[in-house]
Amino acid sequence: MFQKNISLKKYNTFGIDVNAKSFVSVTSLAQLKRVITTFKDVFILSGGSNILLTKNLSKPVIQINTKGIEIIENKSDNNTVLIKVQAGENWHDLVLWCIENDFGGLENLSLIPGNVGTSPIQNIGAYGIELKDIFYELEALEIATNEIKTFNKKACNFEYRNSFFKNQGKGKYIIINVTLKLTKNNHKLNIEYGAIKTEFETNKIDKPTIKDVSNAVIAIRKSKLPDPKKIGNSGSFFKNPVINKAYFESLKISYPKIPHYMLPDDLVKIPAGWLIEQSGFKGKRFGNAGVHKNQALVLVNYDNATGLEILDLARKIQKTVLEKFNIPVEIEVNII
Repeated sequence: MFQKNISLKKYNTFGIDVNAKSFVSVTSLAQLKRVITTFKDVFILSGGSNILLTKNLSKPVIQINTKGIEIIENKSDNNTVLIKVQAGENWHDLVLWCIENDFGGLENLSLIPGNVGTSPIQNIGAYGIELKDIFYELEALEIATNEIKTFNKKACNFEYRNSFFKNQGKGKYIIINVTLKLTKNNHKLNIEYGAIKTEFETNKIDKPTIKDVSNAVIAIRKSKLPDPKKIGNSGSFFKNPVINKAYFESLKISYPKIPHYMLPDDLVKIPAGWLIEQSGFKGKRFGNAGVHKNQALVLVNYDNATGLEILDLARKIQKTVLEKFNIPVEIEVNII
């Protein structure tokens, strides 16, 4: 069942070449349970899209490769539908499936790399939508007991790019499926982002559908973000920091055009990409690692960079941004 001494280069979107002492791809819950019965201390790998591997892995590596999308509730007298999705399904493929079936809610999350099982861990989000907005519940295998537990939205403790599974539950559970609550018609579109509006204007779309929103997001992401199949990356490497309004007003004196998003409680979100660009890193290469030319939020592996080279660049960026703006920028990617 297990393969020995396997390179994980093709199993992570950064394309980092580290070695797994043992590796297995599981395609069913029964198979996963058998593995967990034998090995309690394991490393779970899904789509490999939000990790930076910095060392060889001695723990058994389990790739979750379970498939299936099931409509579990679709009543004719309301506007919502519940779909249960297995953890190994590709996220963007799921988005396209929903659009094809006219199920709304995921369109703003188009083209996010990775698989469904890891989406709640990060509470993935883009263009005004987060996973928690359409989340209903999930099932996870508790490693210690080999039993399935159900988590509702409250139990997941979702925050900005954060959840229970990234903190108290880290290493204790394996997400096996996710249930989402979507709309069937009368979709409530979230199209307030300027870039989306610009796409509609360019394409002369005045009455957008969920497919139009998805197409706009795909076009925007393709114009800004590199394809992991062509150049190693994990998408956004840093979280957008949040500062208090008073400090934001003081920054505006030196940077009148500083981009920002107003939040409740006198808080302001500042794009990390802007801070990194202003600190001089956009498009710069440091050996085999670098910062993408179109989006400073993205670190890239140009040519066989090690995870430690990428991490060293990230630390250098954090230090420079803190010195220049007195704003800490937190890493979003999981460092292994």
